Amino acid sequence: MTVHGGLLRLSTRGDGDIVDLTEGVRRVLQQAQADRGVVTVFVTGSTAAVTTMEYEPGGVQDLQETLERLVPRAGDYHHNRLNHDTNAHAHLRAAIVGPSESIPFAEGRLALGTWQQVVLLDFDDRPRERTVSVQVLS
Repeated sequence: MTVHGGLLRLSTRGDGDIVDLTEGVRRVLQQAQADRGVVTVFVTGSTAAVTTMEYEPGGVQDLQETLERLVPRAGDYHHNRLNHDTNAHAHLRAAIVGPSESIPFAEGRLALGTWQQVVLLDFDDRPRERTVSVQVLS
């Protein structure tokens, strides 16, 4: 098995910002020059997550609103009280969605659906610099 890695570094606005990572993941896969295997995409940090979705304005807004209903920003959270903090909702949302996705690839192409993109969700309550690790296993 061969492992090739790459890092994607990006700035986010926080507050539920959703950023399309698909082209960056494709570039790392292309640089690996691998035919088939699995790509793992992982974000460092406890207030961000990685998932797949149809990345278009309506889908982005729907996901943001759904997460707000599930884990409201203005909730009464122990984390905020104990740590004099304001981002408990961000930690909870990130834990629910998860920090990584694994995507198979064949013939050097990600096995994503026609309308499926890999996205970073930044739930923190302020802008952040994020690092996303991409590993190609072939």
